[in-house]
Amino acid sequence: MRESAAGTVAGRIVEAEAYAGPEDLAAHSSRGRTPRNAVMFGPPGHLYVYFIYGMHYCINVVCGPGVKPEAVLIRAVAIDEGESLARARRRMPTDVSAKRLAAGPGNVAAAFGIDRSLNGTDLTSGPVHLSEGAAPDRIVARPRVGVAYAAEWAALPWRFLVADDPHVSRR
Repeated sequence: MRESAAGTVAGRIVEAEAYAGPEDLAAHSSRGRTPRNAVMFGPPGHLYVYFIYGMHYCINVVCGPGVKPEAVLIRAVAIDEGESLARARRRMPTDVSAKRLAAGPGNVAAAFGIDRSLNGTDLTSGPVHLSEGAAPDRIVARPRVGVAYAAEWAALPWRFLVADDPHVSRR
């Protein structure tokens, strides 16, 4: 959920990818601590936001216990509340399916109005927060997307998605 002066956008995470820290060649922490990834080296439960391809923000949940910089990339969310605000933030016309609103990591950040100003946000008490919901019926594991450079780490089945959910990103 993201609360702002413009309103609230909330939804269910339907796709995510795990990154296992410095040994994982696909993880931002694999080359050590930098100003960009410093949040990953802090306590779990915080938002790690980065800019990619000069055009998209991506959001991660820091999961490791500080000394182990691990994170989960949020790849897709099914919007349950605030569809019109998410659509406006994405500049998406009403004739485009809501299934695409937050499908893909850059689209998630855009739909929720998240940029680097929210990097490091505490996800238990900040304007962006997570809460427990109903568990999906079936989750499937697939290889991660866009990390072919990471050699054997690219093939690991660390992309998790709700089976047959129409809101997941396109490969």
